[in-house]
Amino acid sequence: MAGQSNTGHETYYVPDSSKLAVSASIGMTAIVYGAASFINDASYRAGEDTNSGFILFAGLAWLAATLFVWFSTTIRENRAGMNSAQLKQSYVIGMQWFIFSEVMFFGAFFGALFYIRNLAGPWLAGEGDGVMNTLLWPGFEYTWPLLETPQDAIGGVQAQAAAGHLANNGEFVGAEHSLSFPGFANIGHWLPLYNTVILLASSFTCHIAHMGIKQNDRKKFNLWLFITVALGCIFLYLQYMEYHEALFEYGIRLNSGVYGTTFFMLTGFHGFHVAMGTFMLLVQWLRSKTKGHFSAEDQFGFEASSWYWHFVDVVWVFLFLFVYIL
Repeated sequence: MAGQSNTGHETYYVPDSSKLAVSASIGMTAIVYGAASFINDASYRAGEDTNSGFILFAGLAWLAATLFVWFSTTIRENRAGMNSAQLKQSYVIGMQWFIFSEVMFFGAFFGALFYIRNLAGPWLAGEGDGVMNTLLWPGFEYTWPLLETPQDAIGGVQAQAAAGHLANNGEFVGAEHSLSFPGFANIGHWLPLYNTVILLASSFTCHIAHMGIKQNDRKKFNLWLFITVALGCIFLYLQYMEYHEALFEYGIRLNSGVYGTTFFMLTGFHGFHVAMGTFMLLVQWLRSKTKGHFSAEDQFGFEASSWYWHFVDVVWVFLFLFVYIL
């Protein structure tokens, strides 16, 4: 309106035009395509030479390089005082939306697990009118964890073909054992319990680090953030040991029926997020340790990473309950 003044309004810094968003999209596209191809090749083209692994790691390297340049630019701009309070608030909202998108991502997988366990599995075993069991998998009985696949129940892939039950064209052999709660007598050898304790402890140490920087106590911040990163690395090592146990001792693989598929998809994606969160926190620790970044008034880089870390911890609690316990 005529006569209005903009006096008192902040200047909103608008960065220069950049191709970094397009570059990041290229890297992410390569990652998704490479990962999907890698999983497919491992399941159906075992032993064959493919380029899916190269595409996956090339995409990861491309995205990592892009994000390094992008974040470095953003940090320089903030350190130079270009970011207004309004722009900083937009970063906060952007991180909140990112975490929300991750909630929806994991929600889809948990929804698939619920559908399989409570609807699809019982239907195939004859619940309801019993038609699915009679037509496709006669003799299949549903239990969870599903160690005997429907294909196993009728005698394997050859029996399936002979009977004309061509519901799929792959071979699915159930796992020998599950990684579910083994009972209190064997709880000392149950790796998921140790992973749970470690990840929950890391959330606590991350909070202490946050309190340290809020108090401008850099020594406290660096110490407890380093401990958090170390706990994240320990979690990843234990998950590697768990996967080794699952593959070579329990016979759990991606093609071990729906139990193997859901187990590796849920825990694998979570492990990837733990790795990403550990790397994010490591970067914040290096920034503080080597560059003296962050203060009680300005520590959003670490704060955003800590939000993500707490989110990853909460996801693990749900995984622990619905994949290993219930």
